[in-house]
Amino acid sequence: MTIFLKQECIGKIMSSMNLTLLDYLIDNRILDENTAVSIKEESIEKEKDIFEVLLDKHIFDKEDLLLLLIEFYKKGNIQIEDINKYFAIDIEEFLEELAKNLNATYIDLDSIDINHRMVTKLPFSQLKKFHALPVKEDEINVYVAFKDPIDINAQEAIQRIFPRKLVKTVVSEPSLIEKYLNKIELGDSIKELIAEIRKEITSSASENPQESSGILKLIEVILKTSILARASDIHVEPTINNCVVRSRIDGMLTETFIFDKDIYPPLASRLKLLSNMDIAEKRKPQDGRFSATILGKEYDFRISTLPILSGESIVMRILDKSKVMIKLESLGMHKNNFEKFNTSMRAPYGIIFVTGPTGSGKTTTLYAALNAIKNVETKIITVEDPVEYQLNLIQQVQVNEKANLTFASALRSILRQDPDIIMIGEVRDQETLRIAVQAALTGHLVFSTLHTNDAISAVTRVMDMGIEPYLLSGSLVAIEAQRLVRKLCSHCKTKITLPKTAYDEIKELLPKDFQFYKHNGCEKCSQTGYTGREMLSEILIVSEKISSMIAQGKSKEEIKQQALKEGFVDMYKDGILRAAKGITTIEEVVRVAKG
Repeated sequence: MTIFLKQECIGKIMSSMNLTLLDYLIDNRILDENTAVSIKEESIEKEKDIFEVLLDKHIFDKEDLLLLLIEFYKKGNIQIEDINKYFAIDIEEFLEELAKNLNATYIDLDSIDINHRMVTKLPFSQLKKFHALPVKEDEINVYVAFKDPIDINAQEAIQRIFPRKLVKTVVSEPSLIEKYLNKIELGDSIKELIAEIRKEITSSASENPQESSGILKLIEVILKTSILARASDIHVEPTINNCVVRSRIDGMLTETFIFDKDIYPPLASRLKLLSNMDIAEKRKPQDGRFSATILGKEYDFRISTLPILSGESIVMRILDKSKVMIKLESLGMHKNNFEKFNTSMRAPYGIIFVTGPTGSGKTTTLYAALNAIKNVETKIITVEDPVEYQLNLIQQVQVNEKANLTFASALRSILRQDPDIIMIGEVRDQETLRIAVQAALTGHLVFSTLHTNDAISAVTRVMDMGIEPYLLSGSLVAIEAQRLVRKLCSHCKTKITLPKTAYDEIKELLPKDFQFYKHNGCEKCSQTGYTGREMLSEILIVSEKISSMIAQGKSKEEIKQQALKEGFVDMYKDGILRAAKGITTIEEVVRVAKG
């Protein structure tokens, strides 16, 4: 992996350090002044980074540069955070090398189960003051991760907390140490509540978890915290030592609370009771739902349990009714894509597919489309599994496998209800797909979802499921594919210049005016650098020419070439345009949209 100093940050770093990199090399007689000047000039002339020039000239190899950064750090000229912020170097690689250099242990905190009970017994103010996180202990040693592993004062102060054990220094990523300390602080703030729950567990109230007021308060705190953080799902998971609560925010899971393991049983029982589940059944999965008023607003929660080795994994999907009433034009589609989709969904008959992976906002797009076209003159019926949101003027059918009400059987009945528009939550089998295509051919407008990587793949997927090309070509109106990328936090994003290799790869896709940004992290975005999500989309309009090609069984590549001639813009290009406007980062676009 190439290690380089990001060009746009050189001035910022050099001004903040007591000693610049080149000065350091000259002072230590690693480089003479003439070589240092030529390196600086070449860096400016070729728009290359100083580290890149050092590597190109074979003055250093990667190992030498790592050792140089370690020396730089040990002399106080750079912080570990600066490595991650300003150098395109794998932080894990640097920390592993630093741990070897300090004769310490490197631990990835996300990969271990921290002994939470041990930490809660310690004076938290001291841990916070010295940015120290005890992670585990044995009979002789206690292993403590320090944000600054060469801070002797911090090590001595923490050693005084453990008079009978030897403190062993652990090297870990500083941001992870801060993250876990913040989680402990959050847990610390509800200590009284946890104590109240423990008291109830040991008293007669433990026999009737539904009467435990402490657990109810804890559930309210968990729900409120997750909703304020804009979470879409809440995961409650037992581990060997702890009970971990995680929230999915902008598509990424983040730990919200860590409790002791003894809190998990009453918490799980209470959640099951709320959802009308069998609290005694722990060997098989269960599903349920409940409603709650949080911060003065009504929310529905769809809950699922799954037996795992250490107990039951519980996941709650947060269903916010206000989110589904979003207008189609507010979804964030590119202007051209919005116009294409808006036109296609007003077709008199045919089938429109919305594709993408789970959690890419397909249901929201479908609901927004139905909201836009519903009226008293139109009969709209949906068949869903499950019905997530109830909509006015729309008849919604809930799939019920036990009652033999499947997608296919529901669809047959729907067609006898004289609908104008049908929405199928998901096409799962050939039978459902065939009925949908027949409905589209007989004068109905049908909306449905598919799981494919892109819009054009949906054509081949449908044919692979057994639908004849001539039937598909006659029924297909449009295919919309989508993904969600995280939006940059407007408070902390900073301008960057792309490295030449990355720029060369995308320069043909860029508009005239562009500016790329990178994520940093601040209090407003919970140190993630992102707030909210934006839709990337691509829409294949099935023109007469494309319809003819589908009927003839042409390949995916041939259909794509024709679509491009007709103005088709793929999702990756849509993402690059968003990144060029500073809405998201190139890394997000590549993560989500590059095939």
